[in-house]
Amino acid sequence: MKMEYMLFIIDIIGTIAFAFSGAMTAIRKEMDILGVMILGMVTAVGGGIIRDIILGIVPPQAFAEPVFALSAMFTSALVFVVFYFRGQRIRRLMDAAGAKGYREVSGQRFQQILMLADTLGLGVFTVVGVRAAFDHHMGVNYFLPVFLGTITGVGGGLLRDMMAGDRPYIFVKHVYASASILGACVCVFLWRRVGEEAAMLTGAGSVIALRFLAIHYRWNLPKITYDRS
Repeated sequence: MKMEYMLFIIDIIGTIAFAFSGAMTAIRKEMDILGVMILGMVTAVGGGIIRDIILGIVPPQAFAEPVFALSAMFTSALVFVVFYFRGQRIRRLMDAAGAKGYREVSGQRFQQILMLADTLGLGVFTVVGVRAAFDHHMGVNYFLPVFLGTITGVGGGLLRDMMAGDRPYIFVKHVYASASILGACVCVFLWRRVGEEAAMLTGAGSVIALRFLAIHYRWNLPKITYDRS
C-alpha cells in the first residue's frame, strides 16, 4: 500500500510538472484557454499513452483512469487564469522597464521555469515507464525497460513541441533525451539489486542531476552546423 501511494504521488508530481510545461508553451504561442488545456494535457499524458500502446494496453491508462488527464487539464487552466489576470500588471511593468528589456528578462525567466518543470517531469516519468515494463514482465532484457522509460519521459514533450510548431526540444538542447536514457539505465540496473523504490528514486535523481548540470554548464551533444551566410 505504501508503494502504491508513493507511485501515485510520483505520477501526480510528474503530471503537474509536465502540464505546467505544456501550458507555458501554449501561452507563449498565444493559444486560447482550450488550446492551453489540451497542450498541457498532451504534454502530461502523451508519453504514457505511447508507452501503453507499445505494451498493448487498450485503452491507455490516461483514458481508463482519467484522474491524471483531468489533473493536467486543471493545472493548465489554473496557469492560464493566473497569467490572464496578471496581464495588466505585466503590461505596466513593460511600460515602466521598457518593452524590449522586459521581454528579454521575461523570456529568460520563461525558459528557466520551463526547463525546471520539464526536468522534474522527465525524471519522474522516465522511472514510471521503467516500472511499467517490469510490471508487465518485460524486463527480460535491459533494452525494453530503458526504451519504455525513455519514451515515457520524452514522449509528452515531443508531442508538445510538434503541436506548438517548434523543433522538438529533445533533439537540440541540453542532453534532454540522453538524461532520460541515463536515468532509465540506472533504474533498470538497480531494480533487482536494491529494490524498485530505491531504484526509481536513484534513476529519477540521475535524470534531474544530469539535466541541471547540462543546463548550468551548457552541455550539448555534438552536432554539425552550417555557415548560412
